[in-house]
Amino acid sequence: MGVALCVGLSGVGSAYGVTICGNAAIGAYKKNPSASGSYIALAALPSSQGLYGFVGFFMLSGHLTGDINMATAAGVLGAGLACGLVALFSAIRQAKVCANGISAIGGGHNAFGTTMVLAVFPELYAILGLLVLILISGTL
Repeated sequence: MGVALCVGLSGVGSAYGVTICGNAAIGAYKKNPSASGSYIALAALPSSQGLYGFVGFFMLSGHLTGDINMATAAGVLGAGLACGLVALFSAIRQAKVCANGISAIGGGHNAFGTTMVLAVFPELYAILGLLVLILISGTL
């Protein structure tokens, strides 16, 4: 259950986040089609959280055996749920930062670099969530 939550929640967050950015990119493209590369790069950023969930899946799935004990099962569930939830919300919040940057670029502002830097902050928490999963996995 924990491995499914990890990959499922992070995947939902990434899909939702990429959709937020994609919608912003379509609107910005109508105003400024010459910056489509910037739109695509920013729109892709929330997809990384889905990858963290996928890595978490592989880290935890090795602990799922036929003779799993209650403590290991609880650790897998807790780590998967924690990583999945952090990645879910991180992807959505990062998408909102990126969507605002896409909108600014579409309006003619030079906001690509600033948006990339600001988009790192929500990403950091997804990375920390994965690191905690790795640490928990190492103790199981």
